[in-house]
Amino acid sequence: MRMAGSELMTVGELSRRTGLSIKAIREYESLGLIFSAGRSEGNYRLFDETALWCARVITEMRSLGLTIKEIKQLGDAYLSDPDEPIGPRIAAALDRAEQRVDTQIQELEALRRRIADYRERNAAALAGAANSDFAPNDPPRSQRAA
Repeated sequence: MRMAGSELMTVGELSRRTGLSIKAIREYESLGLIFSAGRSEGNYRLFDETALWCARVITEMRSLGLTIKEIKQLGDAYLSDPDEPIGPRIAAALDRAEQRVDTQIQELEALRRRIADYRERNAAALAGAANSDFAPNDPPRSQRAA
């Protein structure tokens, strides 16, 4: 089956061509991020090259840290005002994603410092020294109830 020079594909074929799961494609379709081109005689959803393009854009935006909600907002803006450049909206979404990454990096650096501090405070116990406890509130093994 062909439509305006493009081949129609089932959800399974769209999945194979994009690497997205069938479940993800159906979710994106329900959110209005991917559009079906209709149904086959056997009542299978059919997708065209537009769906393939949308799936690739979604995948790229997700790989850059954008949330599905942000992608949906971008898609809605893109469709509601075709004359408005989408670039500045994408730039703002990328700024927010980068801020999230910076926050995660700070949290991971703090975790790394806590690990280093723990290692330093408990160096003897971590090295296997006898009569060493890991935490000040842990009772020694010899005093634990049998």
